[in-house]
Amino acid sequence: MINWKALDNVPLLLYILALKTLLLCLAFAGAKIYQGRKADAALKKELAEKRRLAQQTQELLDNKKDD
Repeated sequence: MINWKALDNVPLLLYILALKTLLLCLAFAGAKIYQGRKADAALKKELAEKRRLAQQTQELLDNKKDD
């Protein structure tokens, strides 16, 4: 025999499942955005360091030519 009273809660359970799924998707998307921004910041820092080193090298070469 089927307990029809138990089926009264099915729509509520489906809403809870959908909400849980949405929250998980948003959490993973947020983590991906955070990782991307962190990687971009590291790349910018690395490029700035390379530019600084290249400028210092060029200045040293220019000073050596003047001597």
